Amino acid sequence: MKTSHPRHGEYMVNKELNLLEEIRLFRGLTRSELDEVRERIAIKRFKKNETILREEDTNKYMYVILKGRVRAVQATEEGKEIVLGMHSTGEMFGEISLIDKNTVPASVIAATDSLVATISREVFVEWLHSRPKILDNLLDMLCRRFREGMERIRMLNMNNASQRIQMLFMRLIRDYGERQNEGYLLKIKLTHNEIANMTGLTRETVTRIIKRWKSEGMLLMKGGAFVVRDALVDT
Repeated sequence: MKTSHPRHGEYMVNKELNLLEEIRLFRGLTRSELDEVRERIAIKRFKKNETILREEDTNKYMYVILKGRVRAVQATEEGKEIVLGMHSTGEMFGEISLIDKNTVPASVIAATDSLVATISREVFVEWLHSRPKILDNLLDMLCRRFREGMERIRMLNMNNASQRIQMLFMRLIRDYGERQNEGYLLKIKLTHNEIANMTGLTRETVTRIIKRWKSEGMLLMKGGAFVVRDALVDT
């Protein structure tokens, strides 16, 4: 019978602890506190396009993305998918439903292969009462989420399609941008269809605008990711 080497188990524990250290919700916790957190969560891998969270389960667990990217979606009566938000490594989702115990009319799907930690409502509530640092981090993240929601409403109220996409890119620069000589490299790969769903536009409109920006030198591609030039940022 094959037995696992003790060092392999130790390696996996350290790897999980290193991942937890990068999570915003757990910032400021000591290594021993993170080890206690690790003991109370379940970690699961999801393949690209696999459903992580269905509407009927939204008040049972919250989720923390250890690695990867997911999208929160809502289906219209016509069957069109509307992207409510994108979450990537270090972020969480499902926490609001744990607080108010209501479900959310949305599902969450893995946009890439992802490693996700699941936290039950009982554990989450216990942490909020016993770990002030987690509560502080949560409040900070919820305020950030609220501001993003206000920005999204403002973006969707814009009649000009180019302005909608530009505003989306400005938000992506803030969250995923890396300054380079050519401009801001977005460390997140998005398809034209995903951009369309996030801005309330058609894919054809998004493709037309992005093609124009590329021809004008305002937008570049690097390794499948967008590079937003200063000319577009300053427009």
